[in-house]
Amino acid sequence: MTKLNEIRDNEGAHKGRLRVGRGPGSGKGKTAGRGVKGQKSRSGVAIAGFEGGQMPLHMRMPKRGFNNPFAKKLVEVNLWRIEQAIEAGKLDAKKPIDTAALLAAGVIRRERDGVRLLGEGELKSKLDITVYSASTGAAKAVEAAGGKLTTTAKVKAKAEAEA
Repeated sequence: MTKLNEIRDNEGAHKGRLRVGRGPGSGKGKTAGRGVKGQKSRSGVAIAGFEGGQMPLHMRMPKRGFNNPFAKKLVEVNLWRIEQAIEAGKLDAKKPIDTAALLAAGVIRRERDGVRLLGEGELKSKLDITVYSASTGAAKAVEAAGGKLTTTAKVKAKAEAEA
């Protein structure tokens, strides 16, 4: 019977860290496995993607499209997902539903720049919901169920667009 103070890991269960640059006897002394001289033997080397002066591959490849840095990163939520949370008892249909309520219920993982409501699925409950934006189908479905939809997105007026 072993005592608590005699419990040890099996032999070889923990391998020691390789201590490089600690003399010729260690087997990894002097150059510490980095070879001899040159840029790569020094610390702080940053030459990934460098092709010796030749135009690098990532610069030779053609570029496509445009990435808008000002685009809103929205979280998309479908109607069926909200209905599912209500049936599971995670959301209360009688209380107003907003981003904070969706987060607390675990319907969305993070807030990002806002929530966009999409119209996939069927809505049985009457909801008072506030989101950043909603698709036309989602808006019709919420109103058809007798609910109220409020969007917080600033919509450009047609007069502003023409001017």
